Amino acid sequence: MSNAMYNKMWHQTQEALSSLLDKESQKMMEPQRNQVFIFQMLATFYIKYVQIFRNLENVYDQIVHPQKRILIRKILDAVMGRILELKNEMVELELTEFHYFDDILQDLKLAPKYQVKPIPLEEAVKLIQIAERARQGRLRAMFMKQIYLQEYRAKQARLLGDKVADVSAAALRIQKTTPSIDTPIFFQIVTEVADGKMKKTAARYEVWRGFHQCKRTEREREKEMIFLGMNPPPLFNEVSAAMIQADRLSHLRNKVQIKHEEEYRDALVTIKDDLKLTEGPDIKENLQDQIRHWFIECRNLTGTFPDYPNEEEGGSALIFSNKTPQQQEEDEMWKMSPSVFLHTMEEGNSVYKDLWKNKDESWNFPQDYDPELIKEDKRKELESEIRVQVDELMRQELKNLKLAVSREKELPARQGKKKGGKKKNKKKGRKGKKDKDLTVDRTIESLYKELVEEGLLIQALKVNLSDYIGEYSYLGTSLRQVSIEPMPSLLDVRQLITLYGILPLGSAAVHEKAPLVKSLLLAGPSGVGKKMLVHAICTETGANLFNLSAANITGKYPGKSGLQMMLHVVFKVARTLQPSVVWIGDTEKTFYKKVPHAERKLPVVPSPHPCFLDGVLRGHCSLLMEPCRLWTPMEPKRLKKQLPKMLKLLKPDDRILIVGTTKRPFDAELQPFCKAYQKIILVPRPDYASRYGKQIQNPCFWKSIVNGELYQPGTQGSEMGKKVLWKEIIQRHGGVITDTLSVSCLAKITDGFTQGHIVQVVKEVLTERRLRQQSHKPLTALEFVASLTSMNPVYQEEEDSFKDWYAKTPMGKKRALALTGGNKENEKDNGKKEKKGEKEKKKKTEEDFPSGAVDENPLANAGDTRRIPDPGRFR
Repeated sequence: MSNAMYNKMWHQTQEALSSLLDKESQKMMEPQRNQVFIFQMLATFYIKYVQIFRNLENVYDQIVHPQKRILIRKILDAVMGRILELKNEMVELELTEFHYFDDILQDLKLAPKYQVKPIPLEEAVKLIQIAERARQGRLRAMFMKQIYLQEYRAKQARLLGDKVADVSAAALRIQKTTPSIDTPIFFQIVTEVADGKMKKTAARYEVWRGFHQCKRTEREREKEMIFLGMNPPPLFNEVSAAMIQADRLSHLRNKVQIKHEEEYRDALVTIKDDLKLTEGPDIKENLQDQIRHWFIECRNLTGTFPDYPNEEEGGSALIFSNKTPQQQEEDEMWKMSPSVFLHTMEEGNSVYKDLWKNKDESWNFPQDYDPELIKEDKRKELESEIRVQVDELMRQELKNLKLAVSREKELPARQGKKKGGKKKNKKKGRKGKKDKDLTVDRTIESLYKELVEEGLLIQALKVNLSDYIGEYSYLGTSLRQVSIEPMPSLLDVRQLITLYGILPLGSAAVHEKAPLVKSLLLAGPSGVGKKMLVHAICTETGANLFNLSAANITGKYPGKSGLQMMLHVVFKVARTLQPSVVWIGDTEKTFYKKVPHAERKLPVVPSPHPCFLDGVLRGHCSLLMEPCRLWTPMEPKRLKKQLPKMLKLLKPDDRILIVGTTKRPFDAELQPFCKAYQKIILVPRPDYASRYGKQIQNPCFWKSIVNGELYQPGTQGSEMGKKVLWKEIIQRHGGVITDTLSVSCLAKITDGFTQGHIVQVVKEVLTERRLRQQSHKPLTALEFVASLTSMNPVYQEEEDSFKDWYAKTPMGKKRALALTGGNKENEKDNGKKEKKGEKEKKKKTEEDFPSGAVDENPLANAGDTRRIPDPGRFR
């Protein structure tokens, strides 16, 4: 599309944003008590902001004007922040992370992708006219062809000397069965009839008619299957030439963007220098004249010269401001709003109306920077710099004027006065303890290298969030209306990953002001794609990935001091090279209720000598002179006490997200587990819609694949192509989908199997030999069924166990209490009872096992007969 088209899209989006801001300000002023009405209002605003966000993102991605892009990015960040605020308000209102907008989308006449817009009446009439004219043109062409063929046959009959009556008799005989007179077989029939071969002609025509009808039936059936979504449309696996051309143009526009940005940065410097040379002396002289005039006015009114404002108050800028400090405070109080981002959006919208809405850009066809706008900004910047210099001169001049008028010398400052007061002022409050930098003498490059060598900083896999294939849950609202909590769909999980992970980490402005999410927990069965989502967050945001899983940190940085050093280095590098993601795999091990005996030590490794590390003996030498063997305590709970402390140290300007993944959350202590992770997301197994979906013919899907579009909140399967899970995985591994392979059958029989199971099955079937045989031996569903029989699916009982565990979390308890209509006081009483029970249990354990009786080393307990020898024996 052209620059004018993207400018038009921007203008339309700004108009939609302006009307939405007006509606939101009106609704927020009206007090509401109905919770259902409040949620519908918040959800409606959320959906509309998502639409505006998509349009602004598309405009920002393709528009090439550098100054427009700055304003669009400012508004875009504010819209992103407002989306997160509305989501947070809905979570606090509904007490759940998952929300369903089925009824609201029906009222707004939108598909789940939130982007289907009603076609304007004029465009709809135009489309109908085009289609009708095309239909009439095809009919006219067909009639003209029939007339031409009739004239041609009459001419040929006259030339050959045949009787027209014989030709008409032959035509009458096959009139009931002939499909069309414009087919080649018609001329052959007429010729053969004229030659006296009527019987053979009729037999041949019957055969041809049966064959033709069979083919027609097959085509009609194929169209019906495509229409119903049972078969893929033609050219489904191919990218059209138009999409390739659009991708090429998109890359060209990106290059133009970079070029214009560089020219704009250079112009900022050169234009400011030119203004400093040409207009700087005039600005300085005008400021001095204005300040001197102010001196004289105050002298005439009051009889004395005024006091010059301090630099902290703004200097001479405060003199010429139209408002008093009281008026400024009143205005600030009046502009206060519940949202941090509403003011930014209103400010950006006003700048658009004043500057860009009616601006004539006929002279700027290439959409390069506007030098006049740069001059206006740089004049203000230059004036503020010169004003600081002028203030110093005018303060001295004012002081000289006062001395000249009063004829008094300036008294020196009394040094001995108010000594006690100065001493009191010198007394300052105790400063809070600052974290000591344990690596002051080391560079970030050396720390980065050390983490890579230790395996704590790993390379994230290049996985896009759009690769996490899933479908929208269309029955969420209906199930909740009958008091049934639905299991979230894969697309709901993808939305939350976008809201809590990608958007905050992708924008520093959003992360600082939006509701802060420091930690995120992904809980679900094995193989549902939890690690894939972690890598997708890093890919979409360009974040560094740190691996602090219990299995990965075992044997590294041993001891308490080593653990402190490891966390210090990790978070120091993460802050310096933000955005960063700290991943803790199998995080339930960090909060184990009881460490399993099998995980208390690592496998035995032969070693030629005993090993001592951090004052603790790690080798074991037998009395039979066998070679010494090295074993290492697993210590899965090393981070249990340190993780909450590190979370408290994270500030809003630290774009660091701690992500934990777990497949057995019920093995962990619930209270510290939920305190460490602020948001908990259940990742379910794929349902039938996600495994199969529906084939559609949507060119936007291919554009998104070619351009590598980032998934945004609310983007649904139809927007991203409604990709079929089975079909997508088979094609990625080199398989070819044909009519012999029933994808719907595979999707039906794999109920309960996860994405990991499907990938494993496809890898087992599609070997190199099998891929070479596809040309003469197409794939069938039975080949995949054989491999599925050896795998265990995720049964309903396991899924119910995750739901039961989530119901015990703080968010789950609050929602259950709200649904049952209980009081918060009862919840507090229950919590107190639970705490009392825990304290009694602790007292009993202390009585049974007094301090010092239980060995702190896990290998000394739980039935392990081997004891660690006293290190003092070998000293």
